[in-house]
Amino acid sequence: MPVFSYLAYPVTGGKQMLFKALSALEQCEVIPADQQEVLLLVTDTPDEETERLLQDRLKALPALQSLSMTFGHRDG
Repeated sequence: MPVFSYLAYPVTGGKQMLFKALSALEQCEVIPADQQEVLLLVTDTPDEETERLLQDRLKALPALQSLSMTFGHRDG
């Protein structure tokens, strides 16, 4: 089961829109920073294929400027 955590940077002024978009994705938990324009994103997928599909969906979000991985773990 792949588990990853990221710092998610929104486009300028897009923090709330990015928060809503990431929160709507099933394998995602999102925590907004209090004083910064950044979100903590934790993903947990059941297998490699689901992880690949999630990555494709993340890349397509217009409010997302960039993701910086902070931790990654794969079973097996």
